[in-house]
Amino acid sequence: MIDINSVNFKKVQGLLPVVVQSNENQVVLMLGYMNKEALEKTIQEKRVTFYSRTKQRLWTKGETSGNFLEVVNMYLDCDQDTLLILVNPKGNTCHKGRPSCFNYQLDAKSDKQLFLEELEAVIQDRQQNPKPNSYTNQLLARGINKVAQKVGEEAVELVIEAKDDNKKLFLGEAADLMYHYLLLINAKGYALEDVVEVLRERHTK
Repeated sequence: MIDINSVNFKKVQGLLPVVVQSNENQVVLMLGYMNKEALEKTIQEKRVTFYSRTKQRLWTKGETSGNFLEVVNMYLDCDQDTLLILVNPKGNTCHKGRPSCFNYQLDAKSDKQLFLEELEAVIQDRQQNPKPNSYTNQLLARGINKVAQKVGEEAVELVIEAKDDNKKLFLGEAADLMYHYLLLINAKGYALEDVVEVLRERHTK
């Protein structure tokens, strides 16, 4: 973290520019502004809080959507008048449903990874904000046993398609299995990153 007394608020007329970056893949997520109170709240709660210039008040990112930005670390620039915050985003950062507010091209690996995060964020949003015609909500409403059963069914269908050479059908079943697998993980209260962490631990051993 940083020493709040080292920030040169006077130089920026009380509003500190803040660049928010993903700790996992270094993607720049958004730009915001903090006054001293917002920075104090961010340090205390370890969730990014900005000062909204339009609403003229403190604004915690995710206070409405639940897509909070969990603080990992903070860095001041050499002039002490700009802040970089590394975060673990909980869901999409952009209000348009994208991981980043900046619409730029990522390398292929990062783009694929971000899509999985985006898909998981949609699942999490459906859990928090159910929609009547949503397949995800309809399945969740039937209970955890049904969600788990669906994963088993999709796994069997994938195995069956693996015995043939129809690329389209095989990849379609693989996609179905991945979606339902993500749904099951989140229905149990976990996230894909929790599974990845187990794989990381096994790999290091």
